[in-house]
Order: sequence, then structure tokens, then C-alpha cells
Amino acid sequence: MTGEERKRSFESEPLAKVFQELYGRDGARDAPRRYAALADGLAAMEGGAGPLRVFTAAGRTELCGNHTDHNLGKTLAASVHLDAVGIACLRQDKTVVFQSTGFPDVVVDLSDLSPRENERGAAESLVRGVAAEFARLGAAVRGFNICADSTVPKGSGLSSSAAIEVLLAKVYDSLNMAGATPPLELAKIAQKVENVYFGKPCGLMDQAASAIGGVVFMDFGKNPVETEAFAFNLEESGYTLCVVNTGGTHADLTQHYAAIPSEMKSVAAFLGKSCLAEVERLDLFANTGSLRARCGDRAFLRAVHFFDENQRVVEMSALLRTLTRKNVVGTGALLKDLFDIVQRSGDSSWKLLQNISTMTNPREQNSALGLALTEEFTAKRGGASRIHGGGFAGTIQAYIPTEDFPAYQAFMENVFGAGSVIKLFIRSIGTAEIL
Repeated sequence: MTGEERKRSFESEPLAKVFQELYGRDGARDAPRRYAALADGLAAMEGGAGPLRVFTAAGRTELCGNHTDHNLGKTLAASVHLDAVGIACLRQDKTVVFQSTGFPDVVVDLSDLSPRENERGAAESLVRGVAAEFARLGAAVRGFNICADSTVPKGSGLSSSAAIEVLLAKVYDSLNMAGATPPLELAKIAQKVENVYFGKPCGLMDQAASAIGGVVFMDFGKNPVETEAFAFNLEESGYTLCVVNTGGTHADLTQHYAAIPSEMKSVAAFLGKSCLAEVERLDLFANTGSLRARCGDRAFLRAVHFFDENQRVVEMSALLRTLTRKNVVGTGALLKDLFDIVQRSGDSSWKLLQNISTMTNPREQNSALGLALTEEFTAKRGGASRIHGGGFAGTIQAYIPTEDFPAYQAFMENVFGAGSVIKLFIRSIGTAEIL
């Protein structure tokens, strides 16, 4: 097949409908060119055999449930149009050759699937780790070539790493397990690989939202994890969902992220439990004095955030179900209730969870500045904002009236730079083989 033939194959009417579901009307226009370029890249790689296989895995945005999953709480997230795409074909050996736009090629020999210390933090660990998990499930993992690209901005809080992990999991699943692995199991594989092979502690929310698709309610306190996915079209309400990259880097924040689950679990341990999901909120306040002395004030406040945020997830999920089921997305009173929950979630993260900034460099409080500016903008227009993802640096999330979005974008980008405001489209597909 020539390059022109490959390009035309991605312009077919059936794929046009898939692309619109994945990327919305605006993003669907550029999809054929992006996919054809990846197919051309794969065709130029040596050692491949068999038909092209096309895969996608979504980025995600957290809607509510900030730092609750690691203590087996509840979260609400949504898959978005920014995604990782891979086009793959099998090889006849046990080698994976992984090309990704903007990164050096990764070559991994699957004859040895044990974790390697020198690969921690590197893409090789993800390729090897996902293969190891499928081998553990009984798959005779085969080598493949893959040419990939991600539009999920790194450090954006939209889970660029989870999208790549879930993409690889889906590729292995389709090539070795006939695509039979459920999305939540793919997410668990991706999470384990990030923890054990890549060497980064994380909960399951990012990978689950990337894999399942749509708006996803998750209760990590249930075994197995309880999930519920449903559709929600915010655009029909007259509002635009976006994140703003306020700057800063996550590179030196690992200790701050790690302190949140460890402090929450220290409160649970004092009360004789392994995590906060096993604790009653009343017991927390009944032992305030002892907890302050043993665990510290910040740990106590973070525990309060955990319980209250769990309740907000329940409230927000119920409200979104009502909006979807009754087709009354534009109802003003319901939207006001929705934005009230968003704002309360953000306020709790700022006051109790305390993941808006650090005291390492008090002159730089980019996320706090972004939230203050957004609250100023929405005060008379409506909408809401909150910290997004891990916090301390990076992104905030905002709901802006669509008619005011261009003005908001200009207002914020004047402060944080061109391209810092990222409009999001919630898509119903998480990870999938689409061709």
C-alpha cells in the first residue's frame, strides 16, 4: 500500500464517524493526517509482518475526588479527546520496537521480562512490564513494531503516562489475547507496571479513566473496584471544560505527592485501620487531640478532605446522571449545583488537602494565581474552577460559559503563555482497537 492509499484509507466514512466520536467535530478534521503519518512511519520500520493494527488510549480529566483513590476512596473522572495513538504490526521475533513522536526509539527483547533497575523511569520499563503482566496471565507474548504519537501534554495533569501505559496494554491484549481483557483489567495492569517497573507510586484512577471511557465513577473501596460509566455532553449546556497549564514542573514534587497518601494512612493506622476508607468520619473527630499529637495537623486536615471529597463525588455523580438521563443539561439550577460541588472540591483541596503550592519557593504560586484569576473572571459570568490532578504545580480546571471562553483564553494566556489554556472534549471511548 502506498502512502497516498494509506491516507485515503483513513478518510473513509466509517472512520470519519469514529474520529468524530474520539475527537469531536473540530479534532476529527486533523485525525486522518495524523493516523496516516503514523502508518507511513510503521511502513518504514524493518521486521514487521501482517496487517496494520490501530489503537487509541484516552487522556483523562479528574472531575472530582482529588487524592482519594490511594486510600480506597471514590473518584469521578472522564476520558478526553487528547490521546495516545499507536499503529502496530507483529514481528516474527521476540522484540518490540517502539517509535514515539519526539522521543528516541525504544527496543526491548521480550525473552527477559524481569524488572531492571536501570530502566526505572524509562519507556523500556513500560514495554517490558506490560509484556510481563500478560505473560503472567498465560499469553505467549510476541514481538511487534509500533509507531505512536501522543497529544496529551506532558505535565498537564491529563495523564500522559497513563495513556501510554494503557495504549501498550491494549496492544498486547489485542495481539496476544484477541482483545478479550476487560478495560478495568487493562487499567490494573498499567497501574502495576507504573508502580513496579517504572517505579512511580500511583493510584488506579488515571489508568481506569483512560481505559474505560466516558464519565467514570469509581469506588476503590469495593473489591473488585466498582465502576460506572455514563455519557455527559457539557457543550450542550453552553459551557466549556478546560484546563490551564499554569507552569511549574513536577520533577521535584515526588516527596510532596508521596506525603499525601502516607499522611492519610498514618491517621488510619492510628485508628487501627490500613486506609481511610475503613475509618468512620466520626471516629476521626472523636480522636482529634490524639491524632494531632501523633500524626500532625496537616495529616488530620487531609483526612477530613478525604471524607468530604468522597461525599462530593457521590453528589456530583448523582447530579450528572440526572442531567444525562433527563436530557436537561441546560437547566440552570442543576448547573449551579454542579458548579457549587466543583468549587467546594477546589476549596477543600486548597484549605485542607493543601496541594495548591509548596513552601519550597513561596514567590512562585502559579496554581493559586491561576485559580484566583479564574475566580475573578467567573465571578459575574458563572462557572467554577479547581486544582486538577496531583496539584502543587501544573494545571487547574475550569468550567467557562462557551460564549466567554475566547475572552477567558486570552485573559489567561496573557499571564501563562500561548497554548496554556487547553479546551477539552469528553469522549465516550477510552481505549480501543479501531481498525
